[in-house]
Amino acid sequence: MAEPTSGELTPDALTPDALTSDVLAESQAGEALLGRYRDSLLGVFGTPQRVLVRGSGATVWDAEGREYLDLLAGIAVNALGHAHPLVTSVVASQSATLGHISNFFTSPTQIALAEKLLQLSEAPEGSKVFFTNSGTESNEAAFKLARRHGGTDRPRIIALQDGFHGRSMGALALTWKPAHREPFEPLPGGVEWVPAGDVAALRAAVDETVAAVVVEPIQGEAGVRGMPEGYLQAVREITREAGALMIVDEVQTGVGRTGAWFASTGVEPDAMTLAKGLGGGFPIGALITCGEAVSELLSAGQHGTTFGGNPVATAAALATIHALESGGVLENVRRVGAATADALAARAEVTEVRAHGLLIGFDVDDAGLPGSAPLAPAIVAQALEAGFIINAPGPRTLRLAPPLTITEDQMMRFVEALPGIHRAAKENT
Repeated sequence: MAEPTSGELTPDALTPDALTSDVLAESQAGEALLGRYRDSLLGVFGTPQRVLVRGSGATVWDAEGREYLDLLAGIAVNALGHAHPLVTSVVASQSATLGHISNFFTSPTQIALAEKLLQLSEAPEGSKVFFTNSGTESNEAAFKLARRHGGTDRPRIIALQDGFHGRSMGALALTWKPAHREPFEPLPGGVEWVPAGDVAALRAAVDETVAAVVVEPIQGEAGVRGMPEGYLQAVREITREAGALMIVDEVQTGVGRTGAWFASTGVEPDAMTLAKGLGGGFPIGALITCGEAVSELLSAGQHGTTFGGNPVATAAALATIHALESGGVLENVRRVGAATADALAARAEVTEVRAHGLLIGFDVDDAGLPGSAPLAPAIVAQALEAGFIINAPGPRTLRLAPPLTITEDQMMRFVEALPGIHRAAKENT
C-alpha cells in the first residue's frame, strides 16, 4: 500500500466534517487520489478517467476544479442531473426521519411508489411491484419469475442477440456478448438467443417449451439500436400463442429516457424491469409483474432483498417522478433529443444517428485510420479533454444519455465541438 504523503487525509484522520468528496479532494490532487484508488479498489473498472467531486444540473467538476458537461449522466441514471434540489431535500428529510427498516416492515413511501409505478405503466388489475437496488437485480428477479412460470416443462428462455441485461449470474446468462459471459461459465442454463428484430427467427424459436422471451425495446450497449416497427407487438403475439412470458427490460429506457414513460408503451408485457433513472441518482430498481396470474408466481420466501425499496430510495424515486411529471421534462426530452439528432446528422464526421429521445447513439467516420484501430474510445478521451463526458459502446459508436433536463444550448455546445474532437482523436489514434 502507498505511504501517506504530507497533507494527505488518511482513513485514520477522517472526521465528520471531512466526509464529503469535495473536502476529501482538497487534501490531495486528482492524480494522487487515482494512485490510492489503484492501491485500494478492485480493478474491475480499470482506472477511472477523473476524480469527480461535485455536480450541479448537467455540470460536474473534478478534483482539479475542471468543469465538464455530463452527457452520460452516470449511464442514464441522473435523470434530473446532479444535486437536484427536490431530490436532495426529500432524501435528506426522509433520511432524518426513517432510513432503513428491512422488508420485515413497509413504509408509506414504498407503498406510494409501487402504486405510482402501476399507474404509470397502466398495469392491469392484480399487478404488483418488487423493489431492487439495481438493473441487474431487477433482471435477476425476472429470471426467477420465468423459471417459476416454466418449471421443468418449459426449460428454455429466449433472449436477443446483442442484448445486455446485467452482470450478476442470472442476468449475465441472458446477456449476449460472449466476452462478458464466458469467463464465468457455467452460468444458469436454458438461455438461447435469436437475432434482434427478426420476427421469423423468434417465431421459429418459441414453442410450448419456452418459459419467457426477454427483450430490450432499445439495445443501449449495442449502440442504441431500437427494435423495428411492430416487433414488440409480434413478440407479444408469439409469446401469448405459446404460453410464454414476455419480459421487457426497460432498465435503461424506462422512466422518461425516450420522451415517454416507457419505450414499450402500447405493448402489454407480462413483466417489466426498471432501474437507472428511477431514483434520480439514488440506487433503486423494480420488477413489475403484470396481472394476477404472473404476480402469484413468486410467493413468500421465494425471493427477497435486504435494501430494496427502503424508505430513502423510494422517497428519492417519488421525488424524481414528481419532478418529471410537473416540470415538462418529457417534452424537453423529445424536443432536445430531436434537435440534437438533427444537428449530429448534419456533421460530416457523423455517418449514422440513432436517437430515441435523449438516448442517442451515433457512428463516426473512421476513414484513413490504420488497420482496425477503434476511433470511438479516442473520441471519448478527446471529448473529456474538451470538457464533455460521453461513452463508446462500440469501436466507432458513441452514446449520449444526458440528464433529461439538459438544455438544447448545452447539447449544441458538444455538437459544435465535435469536429475538433474528431480531428484530434484521429490524429492521436
